[in-house]
Amino acid sequence: QVQLVESGGGLVQAGGSLRLSCAASGRDFSTFAMGWFRQAPGKEREFVVAVSENGFITPYAESVKGRFSISRDNVKNTVYLQMNSLKPEDTADYYCASAASLTRIRTPGGINYWGKGTLVTVSL
Repeated sequence: QVQLVESGGGLVQAGGSLRLSCAASGRDFSTFAMGWFRQAPGKEREFVVAVSENGFITPYAESVKGRFSISRDNVKNTVYLQMNSLKPEDTADYYCASAASLTRIRTPGGINYWGKGTLVTVSL
């Protein structure tokens, strides 16, 4: 069993930065692909980015490309999402997730664990 706990969300002005963290319990973290998703009010959950167990990173969602950066620390069992130049349209609940591979993390039903999310609100 793996538990994922996100932190680092909050209220920030447009143009600001936040760093989200996702701490994983359990001994299998280093073998999982990890990813970030987000869900804005009234919208479907969307994929943001993922990183493989050995650091390979998927393409970022177009809406965040050049502004967000994912990283992971397998010693600390944590994955991060650095978010810069935030915009009001980045307002959403941000979730981390794990899967057996990068392919599965983007496949419906391929996620094996979800965090409960952390809210990011970007004001004008």
